[in-house]
Amino acid sequence: MPKMKTNRGAAKRFSRTGSGQLKRAQSHRRHILTKKSTKRKRHLRDAATVHKNDIKMINRMMPYV
Repeated sequence: MPKMKTNRGAAKRFSRTGSGQLKRAQSHRRHILTKKSTKRKRHLRDAATVHKNDIKMINRMMPYV
């Protein structure tokens, strides 16, 4: 049986932490930043963990990561 392919789009967006959780970047940080407060932009810098309902789908897209 051939190896499964990793979804490259998902591999660029998600990474694993040391404890095995999935880490993701926050959204709303790309453009139209002038109207957003400094506090809001600062809090969007921090990485977030993926919600438990989405983990199964992401594990399927990234079988070896």
